[in-house]
Amino acid sequence: MKARHQAAVVSLAKGNVHDQRVAVIDIGSNSIRLVVFDGLKRAPATVFNEKVLCGLGRGLHSSGRLSPEGVELAVPNLVRFTALARAMGVGRIELIATAAVREAEDGPAFRETVERQCGHPVRVLSGEEEAELSALGVIAGNPTADGIMGDLGGGSLELVEVNQGKLGRSTTLGLGPLRLMESCGGDREKMRSAIDKAFSKVDWLSVGKDRTFYPVGGVWRNLARLHMEQSKHPLHAIHEHTISSGEAIKLARLLARQGKSSLAGLQYISRRRREALPLGALVLARLLRKLQSKQVVFSTYGVREGFLFNQLPEEVRRQDPLLVTVAEMSEREGRFGDVGEALMKWCDALFPEESEEERRLRLAACHVSDLAWREHPDFRAVQALRRVLHYPLVGIDHPGRAFLAYTAFLRYGAPADSKDARQAVAVLDERWRERAILLGLALRLAYRVSAATRWVLDHSGLSVDGKVLELKLPDDGSVPDGEAVQRRLKTLAQAGNFEDTRIVV
Repeated sequence: MKARHQAAVVSLAKGNVHDQRVAVIDIGSNSIRLVVFDGLKRAPATVFNEKVLCGLGRGLHSSGRLSPEGVELAVPNLVRFTALARAMGVGRIELIATAAVREAEDGPAFRETVERQCGHPVRVLSGEEEAELSALGVIAGNPTADGIMGDLGGGSLELVEVNQGKLGRSTTLGLGPLRLMESCGGDREKMRSAIDKAFSKVDWLSVGKDRTFYPVGGVWRNLARLHMEQSKHPLHAIHEHTISSGEAIKLARLLARQGKSSLAGLQYISRRRREALPLGALVLARLLRKLQSKQVVFSTYGVREGFLFNQLPEEVRRQDPLLVTVAEMSEREGRFGDVGEALMKWCDALFPEESEEERRLRLAACHVSDLAWREHPDFRAVQALRRVLHYPLVGIDHPGRAFLAYTAFLRYGAPADSKDARQAVAVLDERWRERAILLGLALRLAYRVSAATRWVLDHSGLSVDGKVLELKLPDDGSVPDGEAVQRRLKTLAQAGNFEDTRIVV
């Protein structure tokens, strides 16, 4: 990693961006949701998240108006959401509305009512704005996203081409589950025809062939959750959950044939979502068939995150969301602040040839290597493993997440073949497993030598002399050449296939 990039990461980690809490209230066709973020920054953490399924867009296609029952449910909940946000001390409260409010003839009246009762303006997004912000959300969570983003809401489907983190062509289609139910009733064949007809009018979808499709939206997140449960996927993070297009189509076709009663036994799918899930699955199956995508990568980032991302300065938007997050965590929770970069430099000699991505993940692993120091010694390794596996990280796929977690697990002295780590090891190939073992043992030695202090790390380190692994220690007596240091050095040397070790002062 270049020094300039590292400096930028540290700058962000130290809070040089606006860290006042921000609330985004998303008024959708099917649900309204309050999300409170910990600041307007590159990788904001979610402080609070609550939704209410109101169905504002139910009946809109035939009546041209918002659902009266939906309005009756939405308005008091929006008042409650804004009151909650104020009670939380949120600095900014943003209300955004999408397809239903945008298209309904009484949308302006609803907007005025909400603004009057909540005391905050409501920004009604155009279809183009909604598509752009959803795609920016995907890019915020995956800066190298390349393919087609699709955000399925209750009333509409936004499609946007993304090219290595840049926005391309876009369109908005009236293919949300609420719209399909109303226009086609329960006639699945009629729905297929309507979906295919809508896709046939978009002349640029062929660019999705053999690329990645990025699904966004609650219905499709539930489909990802269902796939993970059925396939017994080792990790339970929806973000960056990846499956082949063929596998996604197979599951989507199966779900499209189900009714609410068939899905009743799926406790991890909310009751209200069960009605929309088969229709969302139908749209996904027809879309993937049209796109001929290679794979499907789910995103938990969407229009709300894109809305915040769009307000960041360009230099902040360019930063690595993973490294920003882990550096902030380490600075906030480390015993003596963040020593991630010092730890990486300390063991550089063990990794003379590594790709940019390998170096990036090694730095991230160094940042998260001491998050469990407050735990009881008997449980530190498992707690570190679980926390990293389940923390809402972005800018990282599932194998990368498993690498970080397994490295942290080993750094606390857990055996490499422990059954506690099977969940993580299951998604690692042999090369990444070996890198995790080597780095975990190196970090274990580094913490023994330095006691997590930057000065000692800066005045010690590893070097390689042929087949000899050498450990340099400070000459001020701050680190005695003790049995524990020698033992950990020899263990590390064995893992790195070195023939001998040497300690120099």
